[in-house]
Amino acid sequence: MVTKAEQEKNVHTLKVDFAQLKSEMQMLEKNDFAVMKANNERLFAEVERLDQKLRDEISRTQASVRLDLNLEKGRIRDEASGHELKITETDTKIESAIANLRTQMETIKFQILQYMIGTITGTSALVLAYMRMFS
Repeated sequence: MVTKAEQEKNVHTLKVDFAQLKSEMQMLEKNDFAVMKANNERLFAEVERLDQKLRDEISRTQASVRLDLNLEKGRIRDEASGHELKITETDTKIESAIANLRTQMETIKFQILQYMIGTITGTSALVLAYMRMFS
């Protein structure tokens, strides 16, 4: 059996121990919270850094794609101008061939006209001679 004074002393000692335990637990909780907050901030900063890195990478990729597209457009323009030049050369050759054919046709017409005139003149002379002979 314990006296009332000893019991109160034990209760007081236990209350003091519980108060110390409570303050230690609160201190540990604050420390844990501070560590967790620091980890959170570190992770947030890491996410921000990765986000910025991703944006930079996207920008570089877009710039690369734009450059590739511009190079391809330039190549296509060069190719198109080459095709246009070939078309122009072909048109010139066709026009030259047509002009040569027209010249040949005019020459042939002139020769046919000469032969016709010669033939008509010869035939007329023969007809006139025949008519004179029999008249």
